[in-house]
Amino acid sequence: MSICPKNKSSKARRDKRRANWKMSAPNLVKCSKCGELMMPHRVCKACGSYNKKEIVSVD
Repeated sequence: MSICPKNKSSKARRDKRRANWKMSAPNLVKCSKCGELMMPHRVCKACGSYNKKEIVSVD
């Protein structure tokens, strides 16, 4: 069993493969307490709450 490629991959084929590797925009949801946009399943940076409970005190 050989690990070497059988044929040379062209630049177009190589670049087509790499074209699918891209970043996606972060998914944001509204905080249930203050309405600020936040990442899901994380503590809100604006009010410090998670699941309608205050977890972190914010100054």
